[in-house]
Amino acid sequence: MGLVSKSQAPLIGVDISSTAVKLLQLSRSGDRYRVEHYAVEPLPPNAVVEKNLVEVEAVAEAIRRAVNRSGSKAKHAAAAVAGSSVITKIIPMPAGLDEDELEAQVELEAVNYIPYPIEEVNLDFEVLGPMPNSPDMVQVLLVASRSENVETRQSALELGGLTARVMDVEAFAIENAFALMASHLNTPRDGIVALVDVGASMTTLNVLRNGRSLYTREQVFGGKQLTDEVMRRYGLSYEEAGLAKRQGGLPESYEVEVLEPFKEAMVQQVSRLLQFFYAGSEYNRVDQIVLAGGCASVPGVSELLEEQLGVPSVVANPLAHMTLGPRVQAHALAQDAPALMIACGLALRSFD
Repeated sequence: MGLVSKSQAPLIGVDISSTAVKLLQLSRSGDRYRVEHYAVEPLPPNAVVEKNLVEVEAVAEAIRRAVNRSGSKAKHAAAAVAGSSVITKIIPMPAGLDEDELEAQVELEAVNYIPYPIEEVNLDFEVLGPMPNSPDMVQVLLVASRSENVETRQSALELGGLTARVMDVEAFAIENAFALMASHLNTPRDGIVALVDVGASMTTLNVLRNGRSLYTREQVFGGKQLTDEVMRRYGLSYEEAGLAKRQGGLPESYEVEVLEPFKEAMVQQVSRLLQFFYAGSEYNRVDQIVLAGGCASVPGVSELLEEQLGVPSVVANPLAHMTLGPRVQAHALAQDAPALMIACGLALRSFD
């Protein structure tokens, strides 16, 4: 195997959500990707609350356990901050500037767009291309996040034994992972896709057209509501309820009394998010719903969505066309795949 020279050390994509640390490492040969290592490690309740790392040590412990379980030897990681903690703006800039001049100019301009003192912020920018109708100007994407959001994630990774090489934004990571699936969807060429990520406590709608995000909105709803109901109804602990949801073993009444109402509630939440999008844009339909996040694996939920909203719906699997390394169990990966969108988008940063 020593024939292929690796130009850079591989990156592990590390997605820190409110209930778990999800970790994914990919390799590539030609245009085929391979899943080399992956793990999903649960977090204790309230270690991460609404995307804020409250207990950095607990998160670091979970990262260390996930790395060990995955078998990865990589030491460098790509992680992401949540969209709600990030400001993005497209600003015009003169076309002739070199990198250093551009950086200085962006920092000067940034003050006008960022509501925090500039010394409390991490800034990045990317030149998108020429300004339409102004050949001597370029469009620059400015991305800023409060330093504490970035630093807590860096500390958790470092305490967990990894070095943060890339700090991305969750929405950009999702776009990256979505690009792998886009060609396999039955949508028209410039079709509009609603990517709905139903996590543990947050549901995020990301509307994409030609792979670029048109609209994002999140609301508080997720699998934790199902876990809470299972705990309440069957007298289980948080850990037991989480296991029972995944592995079964609940009374027969669970399907009808607990799971069905949760699925109905999930369809209502997706419907509401889409209504907000229609109300605030010139669009009144989407061509496809792609369901991601831990709750996408709930059996029958994409069929229910399609039936009630009249929009073709599929469960996201950004890893569907990848081969698997010897350490990876296909069955476990298939179940976790819809929840690995962000981790996948981050792991792809290895190949930038």
